[in-house]
Amino acid sequence: MILLAVLFLCFISSYSASVKGHTTGLSLNNDRLYKLTYSTEVFLDRDKGKLQDSVGYRISSNVDVVLLWRNPDGDDDQLIQITMKDVNVENVNQQRGEKNIFKGKSPPSIIRKGNLKALQRPVLLHLIHGKVKEFYSYQNEPVAIENIKRGLASLFQTQLSSGTTSEVDISGDCKVTYQAHQDKVTKTKALDSCKIERSGFTTPNQVLGVTSKATSVTTYKIEDSFVVAVLAEETHAFGLNSLQTIAGKIVSKQKLELRTTEEGPRLMPGKQVAAVIKAVDSKYVALPIVGQVFQSECKGCLSLSEHWQVTRNHLQPNSLSKAEAVRSFLAFIQHLRTAKKEEILQILKAENKEVLPQLVDAVTSAQTPDSLDAILDFLDFKSDSSVILQERFLYACGFASHPNEELLRVLISKFKGSFGSDDIRETVMIIIGALVRKLCQNEDCKLKAVVEAKKLILRGLEKAEKKEDTMMYLLALKNALLAEGIPLLLKYAEAGEGPISHLATTALQRFDVAFITDEVKKTLNRIYHQNRKVHEKTVRTTAAAIILNNNPSYMEVKNILLSIGELPNEMNKYMLSIVQDILRFEMPASKMVRRVLKEMVAHNYDRFSKSGSSSAYTGYMARSPHSAATYSLDILYSGSGILRRSNLNIFQCLGKAHLHSSQVVIEAQGLEALIAATPDEGEENLDSYAGMSAILFDVQLRPVTFFNGYGDLMSKMLSASSDPISVVKGLILLIDHSQELQLQSGLKANMEVQGGLAIDISGAMEFSLWYRESKTRVRNRVALVITGDITVDSSFVKAGLEVSAETEAAMEFISTVQFSQYPFLVCMQMDKDGAPFRQFETKYERLSTGRGYVSRRRKERLVAGSEFPLHQENSEMCKVVFAPQPESNSSSWF
Repeated sequence: MILLAVLFLCFISSYSASVKGHTTGLSLNNDRLYKLTYSTEVFLDRDKGKLQDSVGYRISSNVDVVLLWRNPDGDDDQLIQITMKDVNVENVNQQRGEKNIFKGKSPPSIIRKGNLKALQRPVLLHLIHGKVKEFYSYQNEPVAIENIKRGLASLFQTQLSSGTTSEVDISGDCKVTYQAHQDKVTKTKALDSCKIERSGFTTPNQVLGVTSKATSVTTYKIEDSFVVAVLAEETHAFGLNSLQTIAGKIVSKQKLELRTTEEGPRLMPGKQVAAVIKAVDSKYVALPIVGQVFQSECKGCLSLSEHWQVTRNHLQPNSLSKAEAVRSFLAFIQHLRTAKKEEILQILKAENKEVLPQLVDAVTSAQTPDSLDAILDFLDFKSDSSVILQERFLYACGFASHPNEELLRVLISKFKGSFGSDDIRETVMIIIGALVRKLCQNEDCKLKAVVEAKKLILRGLEKAEKKEDTMMYLLALKNALLAEGIPLLLKYAEAGEGPISHLATTALQRFDVAFITDEVKKTLNRIYHQNRKVHEKTVRTTAAAIILNNNPSYMEVKNILLSIGELPNEMNKYMLSIVQDILRFEMPASKMVRRVLKEMVAHNYDRFSKSGSSSAYTGYMARSPHSAATYSLDILYSGSGILRRSNLNIFQCLGKAHLHSSQVVIEAQGLEALIAATPDEGEENLDSYAGMSAILFDVQLRPVTFFNGYGDLMSKMLSASSDPISVVKGLILLIDHSQELQLQSGLKANMEVQGGLAIDISGAMEFSLWYRESKTRVRNRVALVITGDITVDSSFVKAGLEVSAETEAAMEFISTVQFSQYPFLVCMQMDKDGAPFRQFETKYERLSTGRGYVSRRRKERLVAGSEFPLHQENSEMCKVVFAPQPESNSSSWF
């Protein structure tokens, strides 16, 4: 009795989870002609825009459906014929009035007669248990037209019971979920699961990345085994993570309604569907029901050289600080991506030396096989006459948005060859490290070229005999961030000479907290506390910073705090500022520091009243609920008042993701002899040196030397001008997202987001013996443009939305020190100039015949300039430092 009850419940459950009377798919009645109306429409607008403000179009028709054949051995094996008739194209926005691009146009003039004839040619659909077995059409029909018919045919694939399964339709092989209830079936398609070959790429870093979402829901109303109505809605939305105004949405709808049924042709006899199809028309062939790729014909389009002639005027050196230069750079990259090697090589060879560096930036950023082949043929790494172009190529490779194995393989091959410049050889290895990291972030760490590059870096570092080679491989490892390289970094950090030891510790500083294990911190503690050997201040302070930023233990924090007071004067002040900055900015270590400070031995007036001018400060440049931009400056002086190191960092944070936007480090050493001062402990024998190093968008660049050695110092003091030296200058493709979408209506959609940056970072160090004053200056000028573009194309009509934002900004950091007395006077300033912020929106509809509609909007505001605090001490110092003085004999090193 219990068993019968259970069986009864199971029966009721299966009955309620399916359309009444059916357990498979649609079933057509014999000898009946089903007459339906069909429409598919598409809307494009911003993510939160209203449909009535959208651009788009509607394709509508009558549809005849008839059952040609049914397998005598099974009712669920059917061959149906679908024919579109009376096709029309119209606007989705009925308020367009005279601006309606379809007004006065007949379907043949819009679609073209050949396309219209093909669109109204019948297709055959072989269904088994409601699922598409084969799709039959005529060969050599236009792909875009055939896709529209695929979109209609896919609506006839359904099942009448609840469940989750995989289906192949125009969208690809997709996971779908059915919910059946009485006479209604709802099909939800997981579009992110669809397997379909489409081109596309994105920027892996979430801060610079794009978030896209897609949904698809189709509702069937069923009567007498067939559809009375079908309503499908598919949406695709995208948004730039770091700027929410760069966003857009596509809404695609399909509607199929039964109007009437009437007497139709009799079923065709036969047991084999192939024979039946041949009898209908021998020209029918089986084609994939999955949507196929097509490219719209471009009539009257400019050639690449013609595009370049328009673009080059905006890429002159004196125009690079303008947003128009970046906009032209981004547009030209799109043209380069469809160009052949010969075309690209032709414009490279014909360009003059002033614009050529910008052209090299663009060609390298295109990241296609043809553009790579062209630039490699053009550049000669064995010559030292084109060092600037070689360097621009290499940096563009380092900033590549979606590098591939071939690019890495090319650079490895170049590194094994000969060079006309040692600087270029060093840069090649540094960029190899950057590419290794990017490929590993994309889970391509096991690629043959990546494995080879990792071995090249690690073995090169192990076997390096020259100091220059050791520094080169350390810089490569600093970019690659290989976990297996940490033991080597620890070895060089603890046992290496000053510059090598410092570079190794700064490389360790870039690793995530998971890699800074207790074993790593043991070595760093020995370095800071000088348990085995005396280290330079720069090395010790970097080691301390790593410890404090990576889950420090109670004793580690306590020992660092107890060391304050026993250090050289300026290092005392520096470490005290680091601790105070942790507390003020509420960094992760702040809770542990507060615990330790409860002990009087660590927290007392003697320890926290040390004088000096070294400083560390962190603050917000911008802040919102979902993102933040932070800056930090730590500056360390020698006991004689000469700059030892200044380190300016800018980070972009988005949730848990972050991007090291920039770092500019200026270092100097061995300058005490110039003012007859005594060097600090451990720095008595340092050579005179000053230089600058930069990280830009997570890529360590090759350091720049102002001077190296006393002789070089004196010669540059005598011949120097006041002009700063450029650390990095060029055009960078910062954001690069491309997505080709197959809409289930058969239309093709594209989503493109690009962000470009024109950047010029320069620095200088001035020194006046007469006034016992030193000054460091770092200037950062940028122009930024971000564009988002979505289009939906049917080959005969196209609709699109373009949104963009741009700005031009400058930021300057100046540090001035007067060391005529102690404690010496220090002024640090970081100023951001006022910057325009412009936003643009363009919506358009365009027929292949040329007729179009365009709507444009623009919004602009001025972002006020600002000064950022950099020092925790009395700001009155700046008034003293910048008091009017007579002209001095100052020199600049660059």
